[in-house]
Amino acid sequence: MFLRSRSSHSSHAHARLMRLALLGALGCAVLFTATRVHAAAPDEVKTVPEVDLKQYVGKWYEIGNFPMFFQRKCVSDTTAEYGALPDGKISVLNRCRTKDGSFDEADGEAKVVPDSGNAKLKVTFFKPFSGDYWIIGLDPDYKWSVVGSPDRKYLWILSRTPTLTDAQMASARQAALDQGYTLDKFRLTPQGQDGANGSPPAAR
Repeated sequence: MFLRSRSSHSSHAHARLMRLALLGALGCAVLFTATRVHAAAPDEVKTVPEVDLKQYVGKWYEIGNFPMFFQRKCVSDTTAEYGALPDGKISVLNRCRTKDGSFDEADGEAKVVPDSGNAKLKVTFFKPFSGDYWIIGLDPDYKWSVVGSPDRKYLWILSRTPTLTDAQMASARQAALDQGYTLDKFRLTPQGQDGANGSPPAAR
């Protein structure tokens, strides 16, 4: 009788330990999964606090971008020229050299998103469709700009000149990295007859 009772007690204790161990393992698994999901979820993309549009308008050279379908014909010399319109909107003229040496152009307009410090715009080329143009990095002297989108599908690095110094390029890239971008898809855009910026391999 004593042996049976002892054996029964031991079995119950063993079962309780097994249940506790199982619950502990499940708890750790849930916590680990939640931590991984939380770590994998990047913060929201933030723009620069404010943009002076009077300084921003003018001609910009594309230093590099994430390849996009609508730029599939562009092989080099891509530029964007912005101008202030009387109604407060911004005129947009995108231009690039194609494979046969001719230039392809696209005219559009941009509208500032209210309460964005002029750092968020909606750009339209084919009404009523529009795309996000978020300025996520900007040189204090407006020598370069980093333009992205809230879903991180688009990225452009622009410059007032056909090339950037190594230090300027590093700062522009860091602005994108700070907003959760990965740059494995980033490609350089050749500028000028001598192909400044080089051929467009992925920039590591």
